[in-house]
Parts: sequence; C-alpha cells; structure tokens
Amino acid sequence: MSTTVLETPAVLIERISVSEQDNNVYALTSRADGGQLLIDAADEADRIIELLGEGGGHLATVVTTHSHWDHVRALAEVVRRTGARSLAGPDAAQIAADCGVPTGELADGDIVGVGSLSLKVVTLVGHTPGSIALVYEEAGQPAQLFTGDSLFPGGVGNTWRDPARFASLFGDVVAKIFQVYDDDAVVWPGHGRPTTLGAERGSLGEWERRGW
Repeated sequence: MSTTVLETPAVLIERISVSEQDNNVYALTSRADGGQLLIDAADEADRIIELLGEGGGHLATVVTTHSHWDHVRALAEVVRRTGARSLAGPDAAQIAADCGVPTGELADGDIVGVGSLSLKVVTLVGHTPGSIALVYEEAGQPAQLFTGDSLFPGGVGNTWRDPARFASLFGDVVAKIFQVYDDDAVVWPGHGRPTTLGAERGSLGEWERRGW
C-alpha cells in the first residue's frame, strides 16, 4: 500500500489516496496507547481497514470533514467493521441521512479526543455549510491541519463562483487558519499532496482578487 507517513514523538500520521477522485484518507495513531482517528472514510473500505492495521492501533473515531458523496462512500462499512463512532461538523445530519450512520455533530472549537490525542475542530463555511478542519498540535512540532476540501495547495475549496460562498470560505480560512498558525504548519487537504501555510500565504491576495 502506498502511504505518506509522518512520525512525531506522540503520533503516527498515515495518508492514502483512494477512488477515481484521488480522495485522501488520513489515519492518526497515538504512539502512547494505540488509539486511532480516521479522517474521511472516502472509499475502498478494505484499503482503509488495511491502513488502520498497519498503524497497529484500534480505531475509536471517524471524523468526516464534509458531506459531499466522494468523502463518505466507505463510512458505513468502516463504522460497521470497526465499531468506531462517527463525528462531523454541522453537516452531520446530512451525513447520517445519506449514509445511515448515527453521526455526532461537532462545533467550532470542540476538541476530539482519541486516546492520548486531541484535535481541535475549526468550522470553515463555504465549500459546504458544515465543512470543518481538524488541527493537531504537539509541543515542538508544526501544527498539522486536516482541511478537507476547504484549503488546498493553490487556493481555497470550490465555491462554484458564488461570491457570497467564496467570501465566507476565504474569510474563515484567513481568520481561523492563516492568522492563527505559523508558516511551518502542514496542510493535509482532501485531495492531492500536502503543503504548508508558508508556501501558500503569499498568494492570499491573488486568491481574493480572482474570487476562487
């Protein structure tokens, strides 16, 4: 299995790409107690289960960054096979209805705890009304930002050329991400390769001018 791996003293972060949409699936495993968090059970449940096994832990929670179909196709099966709880932002009700999986709702500033790990919830409204990012912080390490489809290398997520949706998403990303975290913070997007805030910060003005 092809994975991207980051190891810190406290966490193992693994990434695989699934489906024809090149969706990223992220598994975080606590090095202290084996507790695992999965971000976006997008597709290919067997590969996701294999990924979790490589981490050597036990899955406690699946967090879905937003309700779009390509991010939830394996959610029901992964929850069924692992017994993990399902959580999402204000899109939770839509996810539960679409997938038949009871899903708890997370709000801005909530903390998701898995074993010894804690991740902060950041709402980023615009790609969907209930999109979220998750932020993992560890002393002496860059912040790790799991941004779903709200922030990518080269711009914010798709807002379908709707000025109000773009203004909402761009404003949230600037105020809640770029103005809070340092340039070395790593951005793990919903599709494609990771980047850093430092690599993207100089382009904020261009993004705002073009409106997407």
